[in-house]
Amino acid sequence: MTQNRPERPIAVIGLGYVGLPLAVALGHAGIPVIGIDLDPHKIELLNKSESYIPDVPADQIAELVNQKLFRAVMDYDTLGQVDSIFICVPTPFDANKAPDLTAVKLAAEGIAPRLLRGQMVILQSTTYPGTTEEVVLPILAAGSGLKAGVDYDLAFSPERIDPGNKQFNAINTPKVVGGVNEHSTQRAADLLRRIGAPVEIVSSTRAAEMTKLLENIFRSVNIALVNEMALLCERMGIDLWEVVRAASTKPFGFMPFSPGAGVGGHCIPIDPLYLSWKAREFDFHTNFIDLAAQVNQGMPYHVVDLAAQGLARHAPHKSLHGAKVLVLGVAFKRDIDDARESPAERVIELLMLRGASVAYHDPYIPRFHVGGNVFHRELLWLESKPLSDELLDDYDCVVIVTGHRAVDYAHVVAQSKLIVDSCNATAGVTPGREKIVRLGAPLI
Repeated sequence: MTQNRPERPIAVIGLGYVGLPLAVALGHAGIPVIGIDLDPHKIELLNKSESYIPDVPADQIAELVNQKLFRAVMDYDTLGQVDSIFICVPTPFDANKAPDLTAVKLAAEGIAPRLLRGQMVILQSTTYPGTTEEVVLPILAAGSGLKAGVDYDLAFSPERIDPGNKQFNAINTPKVVGGVNEHSTQRAADLLRRIGAPVEIVSSTRAAEMTKLLENIFRSVNIALVNEMALLCERMGIDLWEVVRAASTKPFGFMPFSPGAGVGGHCIPIDPLYLSWKAREFDFHTNFIDLAAQVNQGMPYHVVDLAAQGLARHAPHKSLHGAKVLVLGVAFKRDIDDARESPAERVIELLMLRGASVAYHDPYIPRFHVGGNVFHRELLWLESKPLSDELLDDYDCVVIVTGHRAVDYAHVVAQSKLIVDSCNATAGVTPGREKIVRLGAPLI
């Protein structure tokens, strides 16, 4: 009598905001997972069933570790034990706003000499169309001597993680899959279906890569539109927040977006630049996309200008030079602990460049760095200040960049001299509105 062979594990390279939720989703589907990361601190925490990502509770990791469905390692040699390999590493841009695929290349170089016939590699890192076949495939071919689509399967399936989203996660968000050939596509789709989400198959890795860029460029362009409308409404004496709320009552043909101090996270500020960079290879200039990026990148400057205008109106003896400014919220969106590419960094840098003394408070981000770039050559680490009456009273201006729900904004307004609200966090506050300068609203 023959026995069923135990299922071979799946490897997930990169255990950050994308890789760890994927690893947990695979484990919950009963698939054993080996997580690989080069950060020894992450490996130690995970193997002790501790989590560093709020969207992945520690008890979920503990359950998988206890069932031997998950373990974390730093050793690429474990790839010889697995059936398939996901690449979930960061893809930032460099100082010149060009794609930085260093982590993707290093992952592929780690896989290549260990790649076995019959395995499958799925790239999930967001990148420009062509990366899977123009970057990853040649590295795998050179290091393994194997042919994609013949000796092993290769596909791209974009990550669709939205930190802090309680409704959609790695398990129920639909997956998009495109492989180097039909067999690779179907095999990757079959594996992802086991997680539980529907799968949309596209014709190629390039189509799958472009899908992710379109999703985020759509958001970037619409955020830029509403940001530009906010600037116009300020000049015209119209409250944009009121306008957006009214327009949202239309049940068709309108989707609300909110203005703010800029865009943040690992996708919205970066993805348009990836496509714009790649488009130049085809003598194509993405004017619409580039204009949106230009508008969004200009918003931190405008928020700092609002702070200067607010001081001029409410404290004529004060200017930004020498003023004490408290920034509330440095995460890139509310109620999360992720500060990647947060517009708060540029806001703080610009305030400092104009001579302000800056501190910040964020209940989710205990330490935050600014600088290390052309604005501030020196990398500065700041620590979140406890939000107290004494702190608010000591500062000349409070700039709200990210409106965390955990903050009592009515109390902030009551205790502060001046508030610059870039995200309408003070919408429900009535007393003290004369002290509030809001982005996208008439200056009082």
